[in-house]
Amino acid sequence: MRQPRQGAAVLHAAENTRLKPSHETCQAHTLFALCDNLRTFQFHNGGPVRLSKTAFVAVSLVCVVRAQNVVHYTTTNANVKYLFATAEPVAHLKPGNILDTNTLDCFGNGLKKPGDTLDMARGDNPLAGPFFVEGAEPGDTLAVKILDLQVDGDTGVGAFSPGFGSINSSKYTPMLEKTPWQEKVWFYHIDHAANTATFKALDSDFSVAIPMHPFFGCIGVAPASGEARSSIVPAEFGGNMDSPEASVGNTVYFPVNVKGGLLYLGDGHAGMGDGEAAGSAIEVPLKARVQVSVIKGRTIDWPQFENDDAIMTVGAYRPAEDAARIALTELVTWIHRDYGLSEMDAYELLSKVAKLHFNEMVDPNYVVVASIEKKYLPKKK
Repeated sequence: MRQPRQGAAVLHAAENTRLKPSHETCQAHTLFALCDNLRTFQFHNGGPVRLSKTAFVAVSLVCVVRAQNVVHYTTTNANVKYLFATAEPVAHLKPGNILDTNTLDCFGNGLKKPGDTLDMARGDNPLAGPFFVEGAEPGDTLAVKILDLQVDGDTGVGAFSPGFGSINSSKYTPMLEKTPWQEKVWFYHIDHAANTATFKALDSDFSVAIPMHPFFGCIGVAPASGEARSSIVPAEFGGNMDSPEASVGNTVYFPVNVKGGLLYLGDGHAGMGDGEAAGSAIEVPLKARVQVSVIKGRTIDWPQFENDDAIMTVGAYRPAEDAARIALTELVTWIHRDYGLSEMDAYELLSKVAKLHFNEMVDPNYVVVASIEKKYLPKKK
């Protein structure tokens, strides 16, 4: 075969490159170099290089990959954190970067089989991070788009811990119980092909398959004013929100309280009922890919979610009605600022079409998410 001219050689390489999802930064750099070469040699040797349809698609994808450099981080029990706080970052991300990482379950992957007990847990809600996002400053908004979440293993865990739950006595909600309930642990078989986790009763032979919906139970940033908050707490910085909204296809927005934002991730769930009634979800480790960006000068007070169909706001407090009030107030503010309705018109509209999702009622603060479908809103300003 004759030796093609330099520009044509690059195109030949592009046409014969099958772009597969890559988890290796070095492979991404190879694609970036290809993109640069295509631009460099486009007009060599007497005229423009003509791109076939295949090459054009390949080049387009390559140039998209260029702006989405992948940063890898491996989470282990040796490097997790148990506080949302200002701390030394484990990695630096640039806006547009994709973070490819993993998270441990809320027990630090310590419970493996029937007979294992909660005192074998390595801690409560171990967190990956913090991740420093360049350019993020107090007063900005950190956007985290959730690209992919996969259950990392074949077993999920559910547990009841005395003093933790929605309808049993706790330190802050004492009740008269004839006999305090004792610790229980359930194990869920994960069927990846069927996308289910199977509940198996401890006191009978009943079992049922539950559809999986992986999400981060914990996702948040460093709090303001130098605070350090337990990984069990949800609040203005995000944290242990136990929000199924923190799932693939949604973008989460956080107020930036410190330079770099300092993003934390953890507490993977394969599924959870509204309220997380007994105190746990189907607790699992996750493999995760998220993309970070910074919205300069956009100031928010509480976390928000968004997808193609809806906008959603978070309230976290006790009692539950105050959590709902926070979420609804934040949603009115968002609609007024970005969609142009007056606050009173937004308030009235929400009275007719808003949805309230009671995420959990077991943590130090309860969490409610308020939402409205975009089809009910004017065009964004």
